Amino acid sequence: MKKTAIIFRKELKDTLRDRRTLVVMILIPLLLFPVLMSISTRIMMRQHKEAEVKELKLALALNNNAASFQEVLKKHPKVTVIRDIPEEEFESAIRAEKIDFALAFAADFDRVVAAHAPGTVRFYLKSSQETDLTSKRIRSILDEYKEELLSKRLAEMKLERRVFEVVSVDKHDIVTVKERIGEAIGGFLPYIFVIFCFVGAMYPAIDLAAGEKERGTIETLLASPATRLEIVLGKFSLVFLTGLVSAAMSILGLYIALQQTQGIPDDLFSALVKIIDIRSILLMFSLLIPLCIFFAAILLSISIFAHSFKEAQNIMTPMNILVIVPVFIGLFPGFKLNALTALIPVLNVSLATREIIAGSIQPLLLLAVFLSLTVFAALSLVFCTHWFRKESVIFRAG
Repeated sequence: MKKTAIIFRKELKDTLRDRRTLVVMILIPLLLFPVLMSISTRIMMRQHKEAEVKELKLALALNNNAASFQEVLKKHPKVTVIRDIPEEEFESAIRAEKIDFALAFAADFDRVVAAHAPGTVRFYLKSSQETDLTSKRIRSILDEYKEELLSKRLAEMKLERRVFEVVSVDKHDIVTVKERIGEAIGGFLPYIFVIFCFVGAMYPAIDLAAGEKERGTIETLLASPATRLEIVLGKFSLVFLTGLVSAAMSILGLYIALQQTQGIPDDLFSALVKIIDIRSILLMFSLLIPLCIFFAAILLSISIFAHSFKEAQNIMTPMNILVIVPVFIGLFPGFKLNALTALIPVLNVSLATREIIAGSIQPLLLLAVFLSLTVFAALSLVFCTHWFRKESVIFRAG
């Protein structure tokens, strides 16, 4: 173990001199969440503010109906009414951005409403993320008008509103805020953690085997008193450490982002902070440790096989897809952690992390995930050691 530690320290010094590895392992995961949350929060706040004050151009076709609707519109000064566009031109006018929205009242609107039936209003719009915000203002005007007509109708009929409420539903939702938020963001977080585990381990793995082959230093290392097992364990330990540190930095970055981001409602902020508690972090790390071992051993095996840094990179880069797909599947609704999914590597981490964040993880399933990951990690490490002992692999012909 002493020789393994010496090799580990030697490789650690070399890795710490590599700025690219430090950027991938520490800087990017640490800054990713604060930067993303800061940018996204500012963009969302700006969009909402602009949607509230934007002057809306509303084409109106009353068809000699709904005179009182114009009185409702007068209460909303930031809505400009355009009357000289016929209804058949509403769609083309919206597409040409001459108007934002259009309302067309049916020709029999007043007569139908007077007969105590629902009148028809056609609402023309072109849906997008921007119009979804501004269209709420038009919908609120329609709701205000509908409420006015309904109140007038009830007064004419001398009825109270509660007459029409034949069922009163008293909803008791037992889901907690933590569970709801965990369900919403629980699939996103493992996506980040798993990716950084993989990417954080990838570049050191490439350099520690394929890079040494390219530099011609692998022969010197093999001629040292250290055994093949001690050499591979020393290199593997560093690759494992870089993957774990990268994932840890992403978690730290998330926590910093939550602390620094402005504009989050207090109740939502407190729920988010509770999600990233010490218990959840420890449970997530218990899963990341065997996962990092699994990644480190596989990546180091590929690097041992490759002739050069570029060849190893060309082999490993497409593997990102193999890592992303199981995590992406875990985002789908209906996929739950059970006796089967607990045995599938990467997917089990995605599903287990989501339930850990929600606070609904079952101890037996968590144990199954941990054991299955440990088995895969052990097998991959055994394979890596066996692979490194084969000179036909290390010095294979091109």
